Amino acid sequence: MSKVYIGKTIPEGKMIHKEVNGKDILVTNVKGMHYAVSNICNHAGARLHEGKLDGKHVTCPWHKAVWDVTNGQLVSFPIRLRALEVYKVDLEGDELYIDL
Repeated sequence: MSKVYIGKTIPEGKMIHKEVNGKDILVTNVKGMHYAVSNICNHAGARLHEGKLDGKHVTCPWHKAVWDVTNGQLVSFPIRLRALEVYKVDLEGDELYIDL
């Protein structure tokens, strides 16, 4: 694994997306903690950063699948989907890094 710089910390309740080494990654701040998961909904390929973040849940903008950004697990959808890929976030001062 390699540590990759993502950017500065983001405000609580916000999300950003970054493309890193060919991966589209969603980074969120939930109650002061930063989390990173795949930005691509594995149902039909929507980019999750275009959806809505409510607490620790992000809703897919296309078909409304709801994902837990703290662990990548599906929360709500009519069919079962595999979990999103999760990345460990490291905070150094006000800079965010993920392990790839």
